[in-house]
Amino acid sequence: MPLLECSGLTKTFGGLTALDGLDLTVERGEVVGLIGPNGSGKTTCFNLVSGIARPSRGRVFFDGTEITRLAPWRIARLGVARTFQMLRVFPELTVAENVVLGQHLHLGTGFVASAVGTRRARAEEAAAVAEAARLLDLVGLGALGHRPAEHLSIGQRRLLELARGLAGRPRLFLLDEPAAGLAPPNVERLVELIRRMRDEWRITILLVEHVMQVVMQISDRIVVLDYGVKIAEGPPAAIREDPRVIEAYLGSGAGRAAR
Repeated sequence: MPLLECSGLTKTFGGLTALDGLDLTVERGEVVGLIGPNGSGKTTCFNLVSGIARPSRGRVFFDGTEITRLAPWRIARLGVARTFQMLRVFPELTVAENVVLGQHLHLGTGFVASAVGTRRARAEEAAAVAEAARLLDLVGLGALGHRPAEHLSIGQRRLLELARGLAGRPRLFLLDEPAAGLAPPNVERLVELIRRMRDEWRITILLVEHVMQVVMQISDRIVVLDYGVKIAEGPPAAIREDPRVIEAYLGSGAGRAAR
């Protein structure tokens, strides 16, 4: 049974069909790249899977359970995390506080216990702060935990979103253009981090990315969308040579450049 299964997923906005009958599966432990031109339906797919939007037709299953019409927080609690193309950090909080906030689904003490500072609440808070520090070290932001998030660069905010997503202990991580705004050294760090997510932490990943270096290096399988329709699916070696993909998205010569 796939960890994620989308069946006939369709989303229309008035007379515009953003996604048209998408069938998509992601197996446990896979990194699946989802690529296509701007406006091809990639982020719409993410919004439907994460519950931010509801499909016009079709169904979404996570680990065998239908989640098509669940609220985003319920889907997150099942183990689905995501980052966003448009960054969503809390600028008034510190970098570390942003990551601590990402652990809220797994904190056991309630508001009253936290407010009065019970022993259990203090221990849980200390553990959350320590975990935030560990995750920030992991993404290369360990020295910036005390800094307000509004002072981070765009690339650093991308890394902060990754750390905050990991704080939720996801089973499926939807990464929406995580390499956007990253300097080359951080792109290499991102590739290595995604490999570790899959290989060490057993996190399954669905990845939307325009940086073909990232997609081709780490994807086990790639799905290609064009005008909301799936036009190709297969391993990176086959996708880079597919004439439909080259025409629709990669462009002449891009297949050679992505090797």
